[in-house]
Amino acid sequence: MRWVLLIAGILLMLIGSIWLLQGANVLPGSAMSGQSFWAWVGGIVLIAGVAVFGFAVRRGLARPRA
Repeated sequence: MRWVLLIAGILLMLIGSIWLLQGANVLPGSAMSGQSFWAWVGGIVLIAGVAVFGFAVRRGLARPRA
């Protein structure tokens, strides 16, 4: 389960970063470029990805090793 959360967190961070940069018109070339809506959504998805990734990392650290 931890690996699934780690991968999901990484994917959310990647997608959020792309949407944020496209919305801020740093990555032009799509219908999302220059649209502030996508910058906001990308920022929210990026933060969610950091939270999921952080949760997965802390979950792994809290598990006692045998």
